Amino acid sequence: MEAETRAFFDRYESVFNRALGGGMDMEEVAALYASEFVAASPAGVATGRNDDRLRQVMAEGYARYRAIGTKAMRIRSFRLTPMDEQHCVAHVGWTASYARKDGADVAIEFDVHYLVQTLRGEPKVFGWVSGDEEALLRAHGIV
Repeated sequence: MEAETRAFFDRYESVFNRALGGGMDMEEVAALYASEFVAASPAGVATGRNDDRLRQVMAEGYARYRAIGTKAMRIRSFRLTPMDEQHCVAHVGWTASYARKDGADVAIEFDVHYLVQTLRGEPKVFGWVSGDEEALLRAHGIV
């Protein structure tokens, strides 16, 4: 489970960075997620479906990341907590690099905990828990 989930997140990182560069394939992005999912952060808990609305929200999200100067997202750390043979929590430490408007680049580290289901050898994200992204961006002068 660990090797296939790590390979999945390497692909997740690659897809994210291609989208930051404007090379978005929304079908490839959507393929990372299960048919339904849950997201939790200090803003609350939300549920969604892997449908056209997800593709639209993701495209808008990548556009916003580009607009605020996001240059790259890199996996800094990776750890798995298995729950059973098909489910795990992937604890992913990310480092995001930004080109700030004042010219000084900044790197921000944060963690996201992904709920992953693997069926027929194919991992998919069905949920995630994250911190307050907006507060972090404000604290570093990005927004």
